[in-house]
Amino acid sequence: MKWLLMTSLLWMIQQGGSTEHLSVSLRGQTPVVIYRDDFASPGFTMVDLDKLDQLIKTLDRQSYEAPRNAIINDRGGITPEQNGYRLDQKLFTEKFYGFFYGTGTVAFDAPLAPVYPRVDRELLANIKEKPIGQYATYYNSRNKNRSHNIGLAAKAINNTVIFPGETFSFNKIVGRRTREKGYLEAPIIVRGELSEGIGGGICQVSSTLFNATDRAGLHIVQRYSHSRNVPYVRPGRDATVSWDGPDFTFQNRYNQPILIRAHAVPGKLFVAIYSSDVIEYKPRSVPGMSFGQLPEEISASAEEKERIDPFIDWNR
Repeated sequence: MKWLLMTSLLWMIQQGGSTEHLSVSLRGQTPVVIYRDDFASPGFTMVDLDKLDQLIKTLDRQSYEAPRNAIINDRGGITPEQNGYRLDQKLFTEKFYGFFYGTGTVAFDAPLAPVYPRVDRELLANIKEKPIGQYATYYNSRNKNRSHNIGLAAKAINNTVIFPGETFSFNKIVGRRTREKGYLEAPIIVRGELSEGIGGGICQVSSTLFNATDRAGLHIVQRYSHSRNVPYVRPGRDATVSWDGPDFTFQNRYNQPILIRAHAVPGKLFVAIYSSDVIEYKPRSVPGMSFGQLPEEISASAEEKERIDPFIDWNR
């Protein structure tokens, strides 16, 4: 208490210079200017903790750079991980108090703490060794918009790592299918497929993933079928998804992380599940698709879209 009283009296003597400020540089951005008087509690000579907390949250948001996981690149090699950064809140608070109860104008770079990625090159090298489940489906590559959407969704799930006990959500990983993210309206739809409008073709990706994960013996948590059979997978082997509706989720109950590899080439979508060579897994038998079994397509007129039954059957 004696220390607090002394610092408060010292601050009262020094507060006359209201233009004195703290300048915090954020990774080359325009410095944030903080005036001492703006952070004093009304009627007191102490820091307004609510304002300081809000300042720290703002600086943390502005200085944050997300880490990047190691990935398997298009050449089959490993692109190393990159650390991210965020505000070192403890060190910044210490520096702020030094400015607040000090004198003069102060400037410093925002202290940053590393944010480590979940997947580094060592882990990735270990779990890319053993394929434990894979599946391929086919599509009409002349349908440019639908092909484009399939490629985008395949890229979104590619290189995803699911650790033991974690649950994968297709909608969470792929995200909302919007024009801003590059998804297109598919003027042609597949008979029986639930159409999302923007992002048509996404259900083929989720269905191919479902069959690959089922072959790998993973625990299927949530999976819905279209109310009618779709021709790109065997009857009852589809997994319909919609941002505002059904999702496809599965859980990794093995004692090793698993890796999703997904790749779309003209006319073919391939999904494989990998893990380390020491994994003990129990594969399931799943019938595959043959080349040439292309989906039957129809024009997506308003009437035809309405005739597609949006209701779904629970299968697992």
